[in-house]
Amino acid sequence: MQHAIFSSASRRRFFKRLFDILFSVAALVCLSPLYLLLALCVKCSSHGPIFYTSQRIGRGGTIIYCLKFRTMEQDADAKLASLLASDPQLAAEWALFDKLHQDPRVTPFGRLLRKTSLDELPQFFNVLTGDLSVVGPRALHVQGSLESQLKQIRRIYGENTDQILSVRPGITGIWQISGRSFIPIEERCQLDALYVEQQTFWRDLLLICKTIPAVLHSKGAF
Repeated sequence: MQHAIFSSASRRRFFKRLFDILFSVAALVCLSPLYLLLALCVKCSSHGPIFYTSQRIGRGGTIIYCLKFRTMEQDADAKLASLLASDPQLAAEWALFDKLHQDPRVTPFGRLLRKTSLDELPQFFNVLTGDLSVVGPRALHVQGSLESQLKQIRRIYGENTDQILSVRPGITGIWQISGRSFIPIEERCQLDALYVEQQTFWRDLLLICKTIPAVLHSKGAF
């Protein structure tokens, strides 16, 4: 019985990984003209590199670097600490949502990219390398050393930490179709735990289909 359960889980992981690779290759090939256009717009609209790597916590508590089109000023990371230290309201908003609604570091074109979630398209490369999955829990942004980050993650995820970190984070997930950035971190974690518990191939397909209208309506994106 235990052998059968293990085999079933192994098959599910294998086919999920196979789907991730095939879906990402198809997305990268079909959307290559859009990638080139967006890269040109980012480069021409503000100073700095085209891409930005965001440090996150991946499967098993490892550090991963999510690739995105740059939406902020070049020295945005250095400005964050001073912004939060100088404005308690911004600090409270960051603690609640892990984002700032009116982030002064975002460029005008970057705001459009975030509103449409086009800034996340390069993350299909992360799926190919095995850092991300197409569908999965949200990859949280935390700061400091790996030990410090894991402590932050355990404080946020609580008793669901090991369960959520047992799978790859996703480009999209339940949080994407349920309000996105307007969902407090605690509620987002509950949704992530629910996803891991109930994950199936067909559920992933349903979440991908529901992501399209959620992105088009730009609800909860900033």
